[in-house]
Amino acid sequence: MTSSQISLSAGVIRTDLPMSDGRTIRYYDSEKQSRSAKDLRPVEVQPGIGELRLDPLVNEWVAMAAHRQGRIFLPPKELCPLCPSSVDLLTEIPDSNYEVVVFDNRSPSLRPPDSNFQIPNELNFDTPIVPAAGKCEVVCYAADHGKSFKDLSAKQIRTVMEAWRNRVKELSSEDFIAHIFPFENRGEEVGVTLSHPHGQIYAYSYLTPRVEKMLAVAQAHKTRTGRVLLDDVIAREIKDEVRIVAQNADWIAYVPYASRYPFEIHLAPLKSVSDMAELSDAQADSFSIISQEVFRRLDGVFGIEMAYIAAWHQAPVRVGRDALKLHLQICSVRRQPNKLKYLAGSESAMGAFIMDMKPEQSAQQLREVKL
Repeated sequence: MTSSQISLSAGVIRTDLPMSDGRTIRYYDSEKQSRSAKDLRPVEVQPGIGELRLDPLVNEWVAMAAHRQGRIFLPPKELCPLCPSSVDLLTEIPDSNYEVVVFDNRSPSLRPPDSNFQIPNELNFDTPIVPAAGKCEVVCYAADHGKSFKDLSAKQIRTVMEAWRNRVKELSSEDFIAHIFPFENRGEEVGVTLSHPHGQIYAYSYLTPRVEKMLAVAQAHKTRTGRVLLDDVIAREIKDEVRIVAQNADWIAYVPYASRYPFEIHLAPLKSVSDMAELSDAQADSFSIISQEVFRRLDGVFGIEMAYIAAWHQAPVRVGRDALKLHLQICSVRRQPNKLKYLAGSESAMGAFIMDMKPEQSAQQLREVKL
């Protein structure tokens, strides 16, 4: 069994080890650790690569990953595959403890392709099926099953951030990767299948519809004004003040001017960067502090754990990096303690969002939370 270690920023050490089925697990430790635990599970055959089919009505790719139907669904804590391994249960993490780990998803929607893979340049009714190329990784934030992101210490969040930065940098070097999307789903209301504190990274071989739209708008703004769109958005939020939730020397958190969800928070660096790999060490350090506050305010609104999607928007790997900039979008579908904002006909079918409360009201509720 071979392992390798890499020294990263903030004293974080990454240790890579093979898993029994050929995947790789990466341990991220804030202090040097001896990591050598072997994956003792029997070898399982990895699923084949899925399909990308083009929807000709809108020219958007849809990934077909039928092999994911059999993946594990909301197991009890004693059967959680993201907890450390024990004498009673061998899990995805062979070691008996860990700080942060990243490993290749056991049931990936996207997989690395053969060397001759290429996304078609022309998209139309006759575009053929192509392999669902990309990478899907799981990011476990902590060994403690009962924690969530808001419960992590600043040091733990900094280690998570270093793992994100490292994975974005490394995945960007792959020829078949066009865009990298780190995200977290929390809560059954948004489709979580494992309750252990974790996020995911989807590295796509194409630009998703959302990225294409944001990139086109950002590039048009830059052509028209010579300025970065996100910089202008943040300048307006600072001027208006009323939608700001939190701020420190490097980051600002605000409810967007045209929010789509009852509680939606954008967290962006005051000095814009294209992606997570471009964040300075100072920006990475101070994210740990402000993100704690933001997630605690979100849970404090109703005094319950809020289901949310936390999505990192960043520039594609090879295009638009001067126009599209990094920010974190946190969206909760809960509008009252016992009521959800459903994405019904207008939102799901037409993509036309209708909000029941103004963003200024949401921001005020978040600011008024006692920490």
